[in-house]
This record gives sequence, structure tokens and C-alpha cells, in this order.
Amino acid sequence: MLDGEFNAYHLTPTSHYRIPNTFIMFDSLSAQAPLSLSLQTKASSSVPASGATEQFLRFHMEPDTNVLVPVRQVTEILSIPLGQVVPISHRPAWVMGVYNWRGEILWIVDIGHLIGLTPWYQQNTHTSIHTAIVLHVRSNLTPSTNTKSQMLGLVVNRVEDIEWCDSDLIQSPPSSSETPKLTPFLRGYWLKSTGEMLAVLDGAAIIASMPKV
Repeated sequence: MLDGEFNAYHLTPTSHYRIPNTFIMFDSLSAQAPLSLSLQTKASSSVPASGATEQFLRFHMEPDTNVLVPVRQVTEILSIPLGQVVPISHRPAWVMGVYNWRGEILWIVDIGHLIGLTPWYQQNTHTSIHTAIVLHVRSNLTPSTNTKSQMLGLVVNRVEDIEWCDSDLIQSPPSSSETPKLTPFLRGYWLKSTGEMLAVLDGAAIIASMPKV
């Protein structure tokens, strides 16, 4: 089950990280699990550069790839002990299993594997936890204002920062720089003034890729 309710302005008594125009909440995962991963951002990240129109969460994937997803599509950043992701049979290799997320079933996927990067199980890591971004998208159920929210957990190597970007500067890259698996999930690339190129993912396309139950 991917459906779940989301309210961008719902606060709990637990700690949270405030981002302008949205909230990323840090709630306890379960009685046995640690608190969600705290996102540390630089002071400059909270101030948009001239022309910046949208905030993105930046995270790192192997091999040496920096990726962005829109902050408006992020609910939480979780720290999940390895043994708490339950494998489900007859699923694609990039589907790691399900996790009990505050009483809801949250599917967990290896986003690196899905988009053609190094799968998590092939990486030389010695961690006892997964870092997962809870992604959400909303879709209309009817022509009225009724909507539903779909959730998915993306396992990443590390979360890095918040980036402000002028969305008009996100451009399609030359075909030679793309990988076939990445293309369906790619909104485009953003070339920073420093010369760094960041891949911008389409959260809705990622969630739509999940096999139907």
C-alpha cells in the first residue's frame, strides 16, 4: 500500500527542521528505532540566490553522483536499521521491501539501483542503518479538490543540503551523458555557477514505476 495522508503543515511535539514554505519533520520511527536523521544545512541555504524559484533536497549516490529532488515532494528523512526493512518476494531487485512507518506500510526502494547507478548491495559500506528520503506526490481523485498522497522511501548514500534553483535553468542534457535507466526519471540537469552539474529527478515518475500490488 503506497497511499498515505500527508499534511505539509502538520507538526508533532517532537523535533522538526523548518524549511521556508514547508516542514521536514523528525519523528520517532518506532519504540525500537532511533529518531529520524537530522538534516543539517548551511546558513546560506535558507536564503535564495537571485532568480532562484524552487528548493531542492540534495543527496549523494554512488558512483560520485549528486542528485536533487524538489523539497515540496519530501516528507521526512529517516534513519532505518537494516533489519527493519522486510523483503517481499516477486518484486524487482531495486525494491528492497517494506517498512513499518508509524503504523503505515512504506515501500523502500534502492533509488541508485533503479536509475542505473551502483546498487546498495554492491557498495562497500559498513553501516548498520539505511538513510531514506520519504517521497510523496499528490494526485487528483476527481475533478473536485479531493486528492490522494502516495509515499515511497528512497534509500540514498547520504543527504547533503538544500539547494535553491531557478527552475527555468533546468535543462535536458546531451544524450551521451544519460544512462538508459535514468532517463525515465530525469526532469533534467542543473549546471551551477561553480560548474557542478546536478541531476534533477521527477518524484512522480519514480513513484509511478512501482509495481502494482
